[in-house]
Amino acid sequence: MVTTTELALLVLVLALLLGAYRIIKVVKPFIVNAVVGLLVLLGATYLGLGVAITPMAVLVCALGGVPGAILVIILAYLDIAFAASVAPLAGLAVA
Repeated sequence: MVTTTELALLVLVLALLLGAYRIIKVVKPFIVNAVVGLLVLLGATYLGLGVAITPMAVLVCALGGVPGAILVIILAYLDIAFAASVAPLAGLAVA
């Protein structure tokens, strides 16, 4: 015999599953966009565009996705931010 407690638990579990499904359905495009943005950033670094992979650049790409990655690449190309330096202390070398 099914009790009211079991029925209540069944309804609660079904409601939680439905809520989890809806949350995943809404969040999935953002996760895909973030992963693609990080792959674009890695591709730009692999191609030698002079983009430094720093925690801030990764955060911008993870939050902004592909537009964030393009922004990081443009800022690195213009030497405004996220630019990889070949020898950061080369100016201090004594000849």
